[in-house]
Amino acid sequence: MNQHLTPYFTKLKAYAHSNRLQFDVPGHKLGKIQNELTDAVGMSVFKYDVNGVDGLDNLNLPKGVIDEAQQLFAEAFHADKAFFLTGGTTLGILAIIMTAAKAKEKVIMPRNVHKSIISSLIMSGAIPIFVEPQIDQDLGIANHMPYEALEKKIQEHPDAKAVLVINPTYFGVASDIIKIVDLAHQFDMLVLADEAHGSHMVFSNQLPITAMQAGADMSATSIHKTSGSLTQSSAILTKGDRVNYRRLITTIHLVQSTSPNALLLASLDVSRKYMYLNAENRFNEILPEIKMIRDEINKLEGLKAFGEDHFKALGATKYDETKMIIQVSGLGLSGFDAYRILSRDYHVQVELAESNIILCVFTVATTKEDLIGLCEALKKLSLHHKKEHLDIKTYRPKGNFPEAIVRPRSAYHAPSTYVNYDDSVGEIAAESVMIYPPGIPVLIPGEKISQDLIESLKFYKSQGSTILNEAPEGQIKIVDKETWPKWLSIDDEL
Repeated sequence: MNQHLTPYFTKLKAYAHSNRLQFDVPGHKLGKIQNELTDAVGMSVFKYDVNGVDGLDNLNLPKGVIDEAQQLFAEAFHADKAFFLTGGTTLGILAIIMTAAKAKEKVIMPRNVHKSIISSLIMSGAIPIFVEPQIDQDLGIANHMPYEALEKKIQEHPDAKAVLVINPTYFGVASDIIKIVDLAHQFDMLVLADEAHGSHMVFSNQLPITAMQAGADMSATSIHKTSGSLTQSSAILTKGDRVNYRRLITTIHLVQSTSPNALLLASLDVSRKYMYLNAENRFNEILPEIKMIRDEINKLEGLKAFGEDHFKALGATKYDETKMIIQVSGLGLSGFDAYRILSRDYHVQVELAESNIILCVFTVATTKEDLIGLCEALKKLSLHHKKEHLDIKTYRPKGNFPEAIVRPRSAYHAPSTYVNYDDSVGEIAAESVMIYPPGIPVLIPGEKISQDLIESLKFYKSQGSTILNEAPEGQIKIVDKETWPKWLSIDDEL
């Protein structure tokens, strides 16, 4: 296919400049209402914000320019089919898991999954079979899903419908996805992938391979995170004949908006073209520069930047070098301290902070000047903010996740009540609790609340982290055993 083409964007541009009289929605009539936003960004954004007009195809039943754009997209990303999403990869995760598993059917997955996966378990009623990920005690993060641990779970649960892989993790660590795909397919299980942080990897052989390259069945991928499209524009990719396409399309319709944003669709079209034509060369330029900057950071007192060697020593197959984890506790700072200082004093915005690290994300848009600026800011951080080494407790001091008692859907729908943190120990959570970013739940519905977890939540709160959950601040929503004495049997009742 001709990857120079942008069928949807080309048609949208023609329509935006066609000077038609507007008697349809949206109500701003292609920017005829002047307000603070039009003053800031100009009228062009509004001129391209159109609804599903004739000639611009229908995302829910594409037969024209959207269909053409999706075919080009599928080819560029090594997939058989692609489905555009304007509700983010969260929508894609919901769709692929709800396609793969129905209520009370099993899906094997690592425990360090994103909240969208837990949401899909609540909506579908599927049962998660959790695999303990490799825990990085030095950095206080969960890494890849060990192959041997997955193999054991598959043998224990041969009736599972699917295996889900995070490819790569938020921090850039990749599991052995080729072996995982081969093993799961031997047991007639679908392989699903959360590739929210890996859409760019297909464009460089120096990076981990993607799920589609490994022969997985479905993946949900965030083009906006690392491949240059507008925020909330993502895609589902599929490969092979194991996918039930009728069910997948029906499920996408269930969760996808009937009013998709044209700007998001256009950004998927043009970012695909750019990445296909330019990304390989850009990665060839930037990856050596990233390595040089990492080496320079490792010369600074109190700082340590981690690369592939660290994660391979822990059993990872590959590491995405467009991510950089920098440990700051040698300066006597928590990751949260460093995050705030870099933003406030040096105008450097990093992706996230954890207990003793910060994370930087590099893309094809990152310049050499950006990398030099980051290094200079870290030099100043090392020079001006050094205290005694800080021994920071991470929220998984022993690498243990909470014990799962009932499936997430059961706990979510059970009678519930709110209690203070200290009164929740030993109770069963009826909600997800997560630190954002990255949005990986430290507690999910159906898990037993431990004292360790409560202490961790207090620590994150003391550091100014955003704790996302339904309950009022300082409280957790739990299953109300008094209201429903038979709550342990609700798995059979729902």
